[in-house]
Amino acid sequence: MVADLKDELDIVIPTIRNLDFLEQWRPFFQPYHLIIVQDGDPSNAIRVPNGFDYELYNRDHVNKVLGPKASCISFKDSACRCFGFLVSKKKYIFTIDDDCFVAKDPSGKEINALAQHIRNLLKPSTPLFFNTLYDPFAEGADFVRGYPFSLREGVPTAISHGLWLNIPDYDAPTQLVKPRERNTSSSRYVDAVMTIPKGTLFPMCGMNLAFDRELIGPAMYFGLMGDGQPIGRYDDMWAGWCAKVICDHLGLGVKTGLPYIWHSKASNPFVNLKKEYKGIYWQEDIIPFFQSIVLPKECKTVQECYIVLAKSVKEKLGPIDPYFQKLGDAMVTWIEAWNELNPPPQTAAQTHPNAVKKN
Repeated sequence: MVADLKDELDIVIPTIRNLDFLEQWRPFFQPYHLIIVQDGDPSNAIRVPNGFDYELYNRDHVNKVLGPKASCISFKDSACRCFGFLVSKKKYIFTIDDDCFVAKDPSGKEINALAQHIRNLLKPSTPLFFNTLYDPFAEGADFVRGYPFSLREGVPTAISHGLWLNIPDYDAPTQLVKPRERNTSSSRYVDAVMTIPKGTLFPMCGMNLAFDRELIGPAMYFGLMGDGQPIGRYDDMWAGWCAKVICDHLGLGVKTGLPYIWHSKASNPFVNLKKEYKGIYWQEDIIPFFQSIVLPKECKTVQECYIVLAKSVKEKLGPIDPYFQKLGDAMVTWIEAWNELNPPPQTAAQTHPNAVKKN
């Protein structure tokens, strides 16, 4: 029986609309505390179904909590969710988009995505040697013949990356050439969790994601996206590339696979193309940058690693576009805000008075 962690986990939801989707998630989410980050116009009222314990932050609250450092939190983009990561005081975070619903496995049983994420996070990862039977700590699995006994203890798991049924997480060009493609058949459901090997990057998606905030929280910054920025829809991937490099350096693991959620809404590919087109070009330089970076041995904490990354972003990616100079500065501001809002446990404040709270 996996622990439910109801007192150790916050659910973070970015939104611009009423959260009626929570009704379907009620059996799974109601025991947990929600942090809702409202994007867009703060004067718009967001309706949350009765019976949920939540805090709701809008842009006015972000500005009050962070002051001048609020500039590092994106506006009019789901990257605003990282503000929820910043103000949470729990050990674990699960974040989900408001167009994601409960999926069913091939037998028709509803999938408790949160329980699977918790299971992933509480069991070790194996980034140093690939197990061909996928997750050796899953029920009914183990290490295969030839797996070194010296590596079977694994490493702590920092990130659990879930997947999606129905609408795939495609970029705009792929959406345009495959407008009707859906991941709905039971044959596409893969009952597996695997550790992403050390030294391998991946495109992290923020719509079905959990992580250990104490292990990797300061690296889960979704960058500068949306309003006033030249790029969008790269927020979660940027956080994933930064976090994976840091996980590899600090000896932490990242898992991908189960659980699935049901992604209900296909975004407009033409709108997406406007947001992505610079990123599609830039990623051909961004990926080699992350593949080649080596963090100093002296970096022992996530914050120290992230500051080095920020400096390297400005030095190595800055010549591509001035945006990366601005992004590097925002990464430093993010760490300053993290340290300010997350002091040592003996001095940490228990709540933030600027949020709208509801029980």
